[in-house]
Amino acid sequence: MLKSRSGKRRAPPRRRTRVGAARKASPSAVLPKAPPSATPVVSVVIPVVNERKTIARIIRQAFALHRDTEVIVVANGSTDGTAQTAESLGAKVLHYPEPLGHDVGRSIGAREAKGRIILFTDGDIVIPAKDLMPLVKAVENGVDIALNSYLGPTDKMNVHGVVLAKHALNIALSRPELKGASMTTIPHAISRKALEAIGWEQLAIPPKAQAIGICRGLDVRAVHYIEVGKTNPRRRRKQGDDPLEGLIVGDHLEAIDWFIRATNERGNKPDLTRAREVVR
Repeated sequence: MLKSRSGKRRAPPRRRTRVGAARKASPSAVLPKAPPSATPVVSVVIPVVNERKTIARIIRQAFALHRDTEVIVVANGSTDGTAQTAESLGAKVLHYPEPLGHDVGRSIGAREAKGRIILFTDGDIVIPAKDLMPLVKAVENGVDIALNSYLGPTDKMNVHGVVLAKHALNIALSRPELKGASMTTIPHAISRKALEAIGWEQLAIPPKAQAIGICRGLDVRAVHYIEVGKTNPRRRRKQGDDPLEGLIVGDHLEAIDWFIRATNERGNKPDLTRAREVVR
């Protein structure tokens, strides 16, 4: 205690804190490590290549989906500490020193997943748990493949080739009501039944996986709209031609090729009264 001139004791002055000033929280307070679930209900698969800026937020949203959730991060070609951040938050990290290429990480993650529901998302787009939850709930209620109903921009004179390919494939598969909903688009969720019917290795070509699932009688639905076009950083950075357009259109051609081989040369579409024998 301090003494005043009158001899009376007085309390030391309180330290003033600026309004709005916040204490720095410790890293563990900001990024709590979630205990891994031994018997997960939901497995969230996140392929990543140098996503240090977003991975912590994405993992937190993933763990918020269910109390028994496992998060599987497929770190391929990452050199910026993404894998270390993911491990510190309780994710199971699969390390690959070189990039695996488009969508291969999904297959690898699905192979390791133990949950009854497997949800796929990317490491560069933070999607709130409230938007992921309808996909999980749909699978929990019996849907085998729960798709994001985002269709891409369709109100243009020149529609992007990927958007056209998605619509064309669903029409070919006699599922026109799906429009452009696709396993190419994240996020989406599948059941354990779907994983076993399709095969984890087929998930590297998402449109082909979708074709297989539909042909094998799985319940495939577009269940919830999540805007991922405007929030996609790769699309925002894109200048000129989209380098992924040819790859993804090729994926859809591969899916159609599989479908024709699995059915017939017309994909089970009718030939009506065309007398082909006359011109042979």
